[in-house]
Amino acid sequence: MAGGKGLFRPRLVFSADARAPDAGKAARDLADRFREVMLPHMDAAYNFARYLARDPTAAEDIVQEAFLRAFRSFHTYSGGGAKSWLLAIVRNCFLDWVRANPRADVGEDDRVDHDHPEAILLRRRDVQIVRETVANLPEPFRETLVLRELEELSYKEIAALTGAPIGTVMSRLARAREMLGAMLFPGGALEMGARS
Repeated sequence: MAGGKGLFRPRLVFSADARAPDAGKAARDLADRFREVMLPHMDAAYNFARYLARDPTAAEDIVQEAFLRAFRSFHTYSGGGAKSWLLAIVRNCFLDWVRANPRADVGEDDRVDHDHPEAILLRRRDVQIVRETVANLPEPFRETLVLRELEELSYKEIAALTGAPIGTVMSRLARAREMLGAMLFPGGALEMGARS
């Protein structure tokens, strides 16, 4: 946002070696490049983690771990799709979180909006309905839908991130859209617009 207002951006704290005055220029350059390339995708990382975990607090932990892992392995980043590279790390952190928390309780957050009360209630209701509906999709369909529709990754990027063939990604996306439409509009009078 203009002027840096509106979005919270935590200050990343790097290791003492990378921040020390005698640390090499290469280490400082790498840290600066990491901030420049990866920080713009923090919101996408959180959004993806939140949809996967269905828990805002867990999503924060997952994203924190993902950024730590991304920074530690940033020297292996070869350029290209920074967002998909980071979201692959978020996905791996989520899978690790699931293994570590097999009985984790998932819930919704309560946001405080500062807007007109009627608009807030309508928006909250609509957002909550869609969020809950997406959250109720089976995992591979939910993941594919979030990556494509919310994070706007290409089929190729989703295939690389999930390890599934592009045809499977396309089929999961079509099925996810179909299930979402059926769940949101049980009467069936909805024509889901597919994007390629």
